Amino acid sequence: MSDDRLIVALDVPHAVAGLELTEKLGDAVGFYKIGLGMLTGGGLALANELKQEHGKRIFLDMKLFDIGATVEAAVRGLAQFDLDFLTVHGDPHVVAAAKQGAAGTNMKILAVTILTSLDRADLDAALIQPGDIGDLVQTRAGRALDAGADGVIASPQEAATIRALPEANGRLIVTPGVRPQGAALGDQKRVATPGQAIADGADHIVVGRPIWQAKDPAAAARAVLAEFSQQ
Repeated sequence: MSDDRLIVALDVPHAVAGLELTEKLGDAVGFYKIGLGMLTGGGLALANELKQEHGKRIFLDMKLFDIGATVEAAVRGLAQFDLDFLTVHGDPHVVAAAKQGAAGTNMKILAVTILTSLDRADLDAALIQPGDIGDLVQTRAGRALDAGADGVIASPQEAATIRALPEANGRLIVTPGVRPQGAALGDQKRVATPGQAIADGADHIVVGRPIWQAKDPAAAARAVLAEFSQQ
């Protein structure tokens, strides 16, 4: 039985490469993330195949953002695929619309707070209000959860403060920006190890390149899982 706390990001060009990777990972991984990068390469078809034919759990990382009616319609369309998680931006009107679109299904709506690839200089360039990133993430997370989000996406460095929020009781925290011990940071700026992220309150971690770029992806996945027990 795979440990679904680990979600492997299928950040490969198309569905064929994604399916090949899942075959290499086999029973070591039971939960996969499919994002925008694969959307035009058969991503939805792969999501459906992995879910329906291979019994895998699927996190569709679309980070939707639009007017409420459009978000609701998009989520309603995606919900028909019986997927597990879907991301939207954490603005309250977006979250509320997404929850309407997912009504009557088991798909969880996860709100993006601040992307883990961003730092304060990036936020300044985007005219985001001043303040510590951790404080902004905490505030955005609280508002998204108040609007009905089933959970949030946040840096593992903010997992503990979000977990402490009253609104976070019983909600999910999913953390990208996780790097196994000794792995390269890549384009992530706010990171933690798998064990630390779980210890700080994350329910799931998302790992991509350190697994799919490895010579033996299944061994790399098992090494990540082993780090969970080191805390």
